[in-house]
Amino acid sequence: MKVAIGSDHNGFDFKETIKVFVEEAGHEVIDYGCHSCEAVDYPNVSFEVADAINKGEVERGILICGTGLGVAIAANKCPGIRAATCHDIYSAERAQKSNNAQILTMGAQVIGPELGKKIAGAYLESFFDESRSGKKVQLITDKEKEQFSTSN
Repeated sequence: MKVAIGSDHNGFDFKETIKVFVEEAGHEVIDYGCHSCEAVDYPNVSFEVADAINKGEVERGILICGTGLGVAIAANKCPGIRAATCHDIYSAERAQKSNNAQILTMGAQVIGPELGKKIAGAYLESFFDESRSGKKVQLITDKEKEQFSTSN
């Protein structure tokens, strides 16, 4: 699977650890930054990862900031994107199985790297069950399209 990864400066070290883990699990990783601990604005990284998913350049994404919340909020502003903040394994599985979340977000100041690896692994090993949750996700997609079309 082709996976986009990105972070702000607060999540840089954590991102580097998760990146190696994802590569060692056999996935191709495209790193959208940041590339050091120098301060960056997380919305820009979130938008790049979301755009890569929308363009079909990658299948899934992982975004990291201090809490995982800011990158999720930013990514979720991009039409068609469902980003889920997960700090436990069960939520990571459900984000994919029940919600078809294309992006997993995590907080580097909330969880440690070992748990982060387990969460990322659970997310990447899970797949959407359309037979159980397809209707619900479609309702969300339809509402988003309605909102987008009325705002233009």
